[in-house]
Amino acid sequence: MTAQVEREFDVIVIGAGAVGENVADRAVQGGLTAVLIEAELVGGECSYWACMPSKALLRPGTALHGAQTVPGAAEAVTRTLDAAAVLKRRDHFTSNWQDDSQVAWVDDAGIELIRGHGWITGIRTVEVAGLDGNSYLLTARHAVVVATGSTPTVPPVAGLSDVDYWTTRDATSAREVPDRLAVLGGGVAGTELAQAFARLGSSVTLVARGALLGAFPEEAAALVAAGLRADGVDLHLHTGTKGVRENDDGSLTVELEDGAEVTADRLLVTTGRHPALEGTGLESVDLGAEDGAELRLSTDSTGLVTGGAGNDVDPWLYAAGDAAGKTMLTHQGKYGARATGDAIAARAKGELSGGAAPWSRYAQTANQHAVPNVVFTDPELANVGRTVRQAEQDGYNVSCVDLPIQVAGSSLHAERYEGWAQLVVDEDRKVLLGATFAGPDVAELLHAATIAIVGEVPLDRLWHAVPAYPTISEVWLKLLEEYGL
Repeated sequence: MTAQVEREFDVIVIGAGAVGENVADRAVQGGLTAVLIEAELVGGECSYWACMPSKALLRPGTALHGAQTVPGAAEAVTRTLDAAAVLKRRDHFTSNWQDDSQVAWVDDAGIELIRGHGWITGIRTVEVAGLDGNSYLLTARHAVVVATGSTPTVPPVAGLSDVDYWTTRDATSAREVPDRLAVLGGGVAGTELAQAFARLGSSVTLVARGALLGAFPEEAAALVAAGLRADGVDLHLHTGTKGVRENDDGSLTVELEDGAEVTADRLLVTTGRHPALEGTGLESVDLGAEDGAELRLSTDSTGLVTGGAGNDVDPWLYAAGDAAGKTMLTHQGKYGARATGDAIAARAKGELSGGAAPWSRYAQTANQHAVPNVVFTDPELANVGRTVRQAEQDGYNVSCVDLPIQVAGSSLHAERYEGWAQLVVDEDRKVLLGATFAGPDVAELLHAATIAIVGEVPLDRLWHAVPAYPTISEVWLKLLEEYGL
């Protein structure tokens, strides 16, 4: 038998991924009650289909290649990966797509969980079609948070809807390695997965309408492109996809706008993502999209949604993570979620009214100044803050300094180490606006740059942050010397 259950909480969070978990946790730590609503696995995309499994697929190939670049180690290792062992390790990092440990964490944190699909029905009200067959009518005393993540954006390619293709979920949870893989999209996901499957044994072709990793500096992206080509990935850049068709033998042929054709056993589409807001009931509070338009939410620095019935008078509706549509990265989503949860608790106690001060615990200020991003290819590409182009567009008086990574630490790290580094400087304040590093294992250089940007550390003070010798971090010294310090 089914039942209709009415419940009341201080905070209702729709979506129990990493972002939703963090919002609810901070609200509970702030003395409020909270409930998470989730129709799939608790822990969300990052835990089961994105960050963790993709990096588990990439890491063995990077480790093997790293050993092959060091004499003495190179002679001791085999030349190919054990694909079955890699997939098994990937399964471990996804907990075999079981969320028992995540559910236990939610319970230990004092957060309630309702499994089901939830949608907003009015101001502070949410209905849930429970997976247990029950209907839940929920009321929030203080806040409803939309933390539903994002979903793949499928390009309008002729024939694509008629064939069976992979999204990133299918690729990261694959049970076998296809002989031939075609990848549409030259962004982070497409680039990472192209290299992962190439090193697992697939013959990979990557097609991108623009440049590979076009959001990053060209010099850094070029090193990644060279790494993919060295692994046998065939790159078709600056060309669109004209159509896709299935062949008699079950394979797929991808026809490119430059006249080339690519035949593959699997097609992976990685052409971006957009907020997963469909079915969340936002139209019930005057936040529906125009006909044919994609629904997007606007939020302030605390995650409070701009507009919506009653929200300007008595704030109650928030969006966090990918659903807010700003920075679609797990770490940045969790950062924003912590600010949102703290802001909700503070407003409930009367400790916060109006907007939040920049760089306070309630504001997601780093989203405007210091978003770190790592492409976990081999070589890695790590970036934080603004590129030169972005800084110029934002009106800064900007300069930059860049050079190859050629220090004692890089020479010891690998034979024929190739890397590149750049600092972007605000000439008026003499502080960093951005930094980019490309090369093997440069991701660990990134947090120092993030701290320098967030802390607005003057360059003449940064000069006194002496890098240990012999490490790759010595590139910081070389960059500052090149700048003129």
